[in-house]
Amino acid sequence: MLLDKLKAGSSSRIIIVASGLERRGKINFDDLQRERGYSGFGAYNQSKLANVLFTYELARRLKGTGITVNCLHPGFVKTNLIRERRLVTFLIQPLQMTPEKGAETSIYLASSAEVEGVSGKYFVSKKETKSSKESYDESISKRLWTVSAELTKLEL
Repeated sequence: MLLDKLKAGSSSRIIIVASGLERRGKINFDDLQRERGYSGFGAYNQSKLANVLFTYELARRLKGTGITVNCLHPGFVKTNLIRERRLVTFLIQPLQMTPEKGAETSIYLASSAEVEGVSGKYFVSKKETKSSKESYDESISKRLWTVSAELTKLEL
C-alpha cells in the first residue's frame, strides 16, 4: 500500500529481516497457518523462509522501478524470543550479540552507497550470501504471494 509513495522517491529501499533459520523452514501449503501440528520453532522457520521468498518475489515485481528489496539475517541477537526457557537463555547468552550489533546489517542495507541499486539479495554481516535452495524456487514464491494476497484481502 506504500508502493506509490516509494516509487515517487528518487531511490527507495525495502529491507526485510529474515533469519538463518529460514534454511530449516518448509512452506506447507496444505496447512500454511499451522492449524494442525503447531510448533513454535516450525512456525518461526516457515515464516523466515516466507520472508526470503517474499523478498525475491517483490524484487522481481519491482524491477526497473527504482525500488530495491533485500533481506538479511541479523545474527543471533539477544531478544526475549525464548525468555520462558530460562536455563536455555542462560546457557546461550554468551553466544548472543547486542541488538545494536544485530542492527548493523539492516542499517547498512538502508543507507550504504555500496548497495545502492542492489536488489533481490540476502545478506549476513553486511555481505551478500546465498539463502536456502528452496528460497530460490519461483513457483513457491509466486504461489505464496497469491495465497498471502488472498489471506490479507489485498488485490494483486
